[in-house]
Amino acid sequence: MTVRKKALIITYYWPPAGGPGVQRWLKFVKYLPEFNIDPVVFIPENPNYPIIDETLLNEVPLDVTIIKRPISEPYKLASLFSKKKSKTISKGIITDVKKQSLLEKIMLFIRGNFFIPDARVGWVKPSVNFLLDYIKNEQIETIITTGPPHSLHLIGKQLKEQLGVKWIADFRDPWTQIGYHKQLKLTKASELKHKKLEGEVLNSSDQIIVTSFTTKKEFQLLTKQPIEVITNGYDVESLNSVTLDSKFSIAHIGSLLSKRNPRVLWRVLSDLVNEYNDFSNDFQLNFIGLVSKDVLKSIQIYNLSKYCNEIGYVSHNKALMFQKKSQVLLLIEINSEETNCIIPGKLFEYMVSNRPIIALGPKASDVETIIKETNAGNYFYYDDYQSLKTVILKHYKDFQAKTLQSHPIGLQKYSRKSLTKQLAELI
Repeated sequence: MTVRKKALIITYYWPPAGGPGVQRWLKFVKYLPEFNIDPVVFIPENPNYPIIDETLLNEVPLDVTIIKRPISEPYKLASLFSKKKSKTISKGIITDVKKQSLLEKIMLFIRGNFFIPDARVGWVKPSVNFLLDYIKNEQIETIITTGPPHSLHLIGKQLKEQLGVKWIADFRDPWTQIGYHKQLKLTKASELKHKKLEGEVLNSSDQIIVTSFTTKKEFQLLTKQPIEVITNGYDVESLNSVTLDSKFSIAHIGSLLSKRNPRVLWRVLSDLVNEYNDFSNDFQLNFIGLVSKDVLKSIQIYNLSKYCNEIGYVSHNKALMFQKKSQVLLLIEINSEETNCIIPGKLFEYMVSNRPIIALGPKASDVETIIKETNAGNYFYYDDYQSLKTVILKHYKDFQAKTLQSHPIGLQKYSRKSLTKQLAELI
C-alpha cells in the first residue's frame, strides 16, 4: 500500500488574487493528490492583492485544506496617502526615476529600507508561532515556501530550525538579482541585509526550486544546496470553440510596462502599414492588460494608434480565449541582462494556443532557448529590424492564405501535470 504524504505550502498569493504567480501553486495543488501527496495551503486571511480574478476561485479543489491567518500590511496604511502609488509599488511597478514624485521616492525608500526583505515581513513571526503546533499536530514532514514575497522563506527557515522538517524553497522570481531590486533606494546596510538573508535561505533550505535555468546558475554561485528547475507551464483548459479573428490581429496579453517598449516593433509595423495597403486594412494591435503611457506614446509617434485596441485586464479564462483567437501572439521582455532569467508564465499557454509567437527580449535569454527548442515561434533582439519585418510579413501572407498557425514540438514536459510529478519526486 502506497503511503500518502502531507505537504504544507506557504504562499501569499492565492485565489482570488490574479496573475501567473497564483496559477503556479494552484495547479500544483490540483495535481499533487494524484502523486500521493495531500497539500495543505497556508495563506493570509486579509491580503492586499493588487490584481483580483474571482474566476480562479472555481479552480481551487474542494477537498484541499486551506488555513488562513491574519496579516498586517503597510500597503494598506500607504494607500491612505496615495492609493494609486501604493498599488503600483505592491505590483513591483516602479516609475522611471526621472519621473518619480517626491511621495513615490519616499514610499520606495521606506519600502526598501524599513521592510526587509519586503512589506509582508510582519507576517513571519505570527505565522511561525501558529505553524509550530500545527505541523506537530498534523505530523507534516515537508514544508514549501514560495516567493516573492521572499519574506515567506523566513517562515520556512525558522520552522526548519525549530522542528527539523524538510524545507523546500521555491523562487518564482530571483531575490537580489531581480530588476526592480536596484530601484528600491537601498542604503548600503539594507543591501547587505538583503544579501545576508538571501544567503541564509539558500544555504539552510533542503531543496531549492527555481523557474529558470539562468536563476539556477546564479544561485549555484551562492549555495551548494540542490537546485531544481521547475518552470511554469500550461494546463489543459476546457474552452468553448474559439473563432479566429477576421483581422490580422497581433495581441499582447499581460502588463506592458514602460521598459517593455520595443520601438523596433512599432517601427516595423508602421512601415508595413505604409508600404502595403492590404496590411493597412487588415492589421489590428490588441492589448489585453495594463499598458503604460510611455508605450502608448511610442505607438502614437509611429502613427499606429488607430490600429490599437486597448482591452485592459481580463480574467484568466478570457485571456486564454484571446490567446486562441488572435492571429499572432506577442511576448515582450525588457532588453536587459537582468531579465535573461524571466520566463513569463503566459509563454507556456501561448505555446499550446496553436498561434505563432513573436518574442522580443535580450540576447541569450531562457525564453529564447525555450522558443527555439519547441519551435513555438520566433525570437528577436531589439535591433533585429529586418528579420522581424520579414517574419511579420510572412505571417501576414500566411494569414491571407488562411494557413497561419504554429507547429510546436515537445510541449508535454511543460504540462502542469508533468511539472507536478517533478515536484512530487522532490517532496
